[in-house]
Formats: sequence, structure tokens, C-alpha cells
Amino acid sequence: MGTWKMVCTIVHIVVSVCLIAVVLLQSGKDAGLSGTIAGSNSDSFFGKNRGRTLNGILEKWTAILAVVFIILSVVLAVVFE
Repeated sequence: MGTWKMVCTIVHIVVSVCLIAVVLLQSGKDAGLSGTIAGSNSDSFFGKNRGRTLNGILEKWTAILAVVFIILSVVLAVVFE
């Protein structure tokens, strides 16, 4: 099982680096004072098509990579130790 552990470890490292990169590429959620005065942007074009924007795509990839990271962490902790 040494090769499978090495493969899982390498994939785990690649997924963690990708997860860090995707999180750092996202813009902040803080809208500041203008966001409180103007309200939410759910009625705007970007509010309705949020999944098609760059931030929407990055949020989806963050969720996917986070799930893969957790699964690989559990596999490495339970199966190989």
C-alpha cells in the first residue's frame, strides 16, 4: 500500500495548493458602507447571474476542492494510519 499512500499524499498536496489559490483569487464579501446604503445587488444583472461570474465560479470550485480535501484527509488518516 506504499504506492497508494504516496499517490494520495501527492493528490492531497495538489488539492490543498489549488484550494489555497482559489480562495486567494476570490474577492472579499465586505461591501463597506456603500453596500449598506445601496442594499444588496440581488436585483442587478450580476445578482441574478451570480453563478456565471468569476466569483461564482470560484465559489463552486472552492466547495468542490474543500470536499475533495476533506475526503482525502479522512482517507489518509483512517486508511493509511
